Amino acid sequence: MTTIYLIRHAEAEGNLYRRVHGWYNSLITENGFRQIAALEACFRDVPVDAVYSSDLFRTSATARAVYIPKNLPLNTDPGLREMNLGDWEDLPFGYVRHRWPEEMERFNRSDPTWQAPGGESFFQLGDRIEGAVRAIARKHPNQTVVLFSHGMAIRQFIARVKAVPPEEWHDVPHGDNTAVTRLTFDGDQFGLELELDNSHLPEEISTLARQAWWRKGGKAKDVNLWYRPIRWEEERELYLEARREAWTSTHGEGVPFDGEGFLRDARLHLSRTPWGVTLAFAGDDLAGMFQLDPERYSQDNAGYIPFCYIVPPRRGQGLGVQLIGQAVSLYRPMGRDKLRLRCAPYNNRAQRFYQKYGFFKIGDETGSRVPLEILEKYIGFDR
Repeated sequence: MTTIYLIRHAEAEGNLYRRVHGWYNSLITENGFRQIAALEACFRDVPVDAVYSSDLFRTSATARAVYIPKNLPLNTDPGLREMNLGDWEDLPFGYVRHRWPEEMERFNRSDPTWQAPGGESFFQLGDRIEGAVRAIARKHPNQTVVLFSHGMAIRQFIARVKAVPPEEWHDVPHGDNTAVTRLTFDGDQFGLELELDNSHLPEEISTLARQAWWRKGGKAKDVNLWYRPIRWEEERELYLEARREAWTSTHGEGVPFDGEGFLRDARLHLSRTPWGVTLAFAGDDLAGMFQLDPERYSQDNAGYIPFCYIVPPRRGQGLGVQLIGQAVSLYRPMGRDKLRLRCAPYNNRAQRFYQKYGFFKIGDETGSRVPLEILEKYIGFDR
């Protein structure tokens, strides 16, 4: 009898930034590395003969929790990949819901007739993941193998093992990041012994524990943002007021606000990219905005964010990180492997936020009217 551990990858950018990541290759988050450490401790005394993962970074990085301590090679198999989400890949969930609300609802219900535009259906995903797991299991009779895959793929595999009819797929539970499912395989049939266990995760690092839809039993929706470039002639005053509010709340009324200078910089950045000033929306309501300057720090292969802002009524809701995710999505295709921004050392709330999401100080700004620290976050794949 073969024993199979089927494990979801650790928290990755799509989970944190609230973006559609199927075959899109994304990084593990800071919290995800804490989950990997907890998973390693969970498997410390479990004998393992072989380790496999999908060929995407978020699964192969999570697999380090097992194959490195066990001194085993890592085998990669594209059959273990997440659902191919075609034209939706790397779109914000908020944009998909805004643009195609009925299709988003069908996807969330695991509607068996739904198919990603340019991608896979749930049936195709189920066939692929079952075929991959079955083929791997047959290579390892009477051994223990650990497989690292993805959320939707694991749900569809569990549905196959439990013979869940398609019209009830929506009832198959969602697994936490690094959730563990244990199965047996007798050469023909799979048996389910443990399903989506996340008991190795303290609540403070559980991804599901921080998501409203899960905490409230599916009766609440997380706030997922969508974005569009600013309509400068119509919305320049909106931008200016946001800049003024951010300036005075950080530096106080006693430090003069240079509105014309900010407007001049915004026009310059908009001349370099239509996303130079980007508005973020929660449904139809403005939630924030940010600014991009692809020229500054380009010699260091970094993408610069001159301004990152959440409107006051939306602060404290955990939305700011989604703006960082949109900046990553815009800068990574340019080949940038770092993000940079500036932050006042006495802006304690912002400093805590940026540190939480992987930014660290690399220097001090010179020639600025106020003290500013230069912060950096790595977004590349080569370390």
